[in-house]
Amino acid sequence: MTTHMTPNNFNWQTARVAITGGTGFLGSYVVDGLRARGAGAIHPLSSRDYDLVQPGAASRMLAELKPTLVIHLAARVGGILANQKNPGRFFYENLMMGTQLIEAARVQKLPKLVALGTICAYPKFAPVPFREDEIWNGYPEETNAPYGLAKKMMLVQSQAYREQYGLNSCVLFPVNLYGARDNFDLESSHVIPALIRKCIEAQARGDASIPVWGDGSASREFLHARDAAEGILLACERYDSSDPVNLGAGFEITIRDLAELIRRLTGYQGTLQWDASRPNGQPRRMLDVQRAAERFGFLARVGFEEGLRETIEWYRAQGAQRSHA
Repeated sequence: MTTHMTPNNFNWQTARVAITGGTGFLGSYVVDGLRARGAGAIHPLSSRDYDLVQPGAASRMLAELKPTLVIHLAARVGGILANQKNPGRFFYENLMMGTQLIEAARVQKLPKLVALGTICAYPKFAPVPFREDEIWNGYPEETNAPYGLAKKMMLVQSQAYREQYGLNSCVLFPVNLYGARDNFDLESSHVIPALIRKCIEAQARGDASIPVWGDGSASREFLHARDAAEGILLACERYDSSDPVNLGAGFEITIRDLAELIRRLTGYQGTLQWDASRPNGQPRRMLDVQRAAERFGFLARVGFEEGLRETIEWYRAQGAQRSHA
């Protein structure tokens, strides 16, 4: 019989932690947090180490690394454009990663699994702020529904496996993340890195305007990746339930206001050209963050403007490094 990692017996010093997607954007912050906590053995993994889409890869990972805790961050993910181009791929690969990992965790009696879902799992017209109890009350927004539903299946499996097999797992649902080290590729990035890059490059070229998708009316909530990592690690330490939990900062901002804020913070003097023929995505997004505070004491701490300034400075520094390479 395996020993559960519960809040009563959790010990970072003796933990052996495998982080799927651990070499990625959010993974880098989780690894920072694990090191700060003195975790005993940390294994940041990428698909080059174990391609979790492939049958047997998750079982092999658990057998070879023998972790006491798996933090599942791996995902095939991108912004609206990437979701539109890859609905089938995003559905299949995310579903296979989660399903096979949770099954392998059951078979090999993993003491604890903490997995990351997505805000894209929520219904398109969920009442704002999104409460965890609303997660099944409607179909997700169409442009990212395949991705959102694939990730939401982990919640079903986590709850079913806890009930039938006693598997100690949970699924957290974060809002849009941002921060230094993000993906700034315009083909696959999310809105904040895309706007930062567009403004800085337009500024360098002297462009009079930049294109922005949609009409700016949609709202979003953003959580700094450093805060998200802290929320994940608090859940590892203190949370022992398969009830879904939101991870967010508890505010919303329209895309129009966001774009103007990034324009101001980057110092770009040109105008924003809104392309209303492009999709807005989900009309509004903001999470109710009360459950995370109550269940494991998580509250976001990075101020939004502070986090944006830090992200902009990081991207400028990367540009300077590239030009001197």
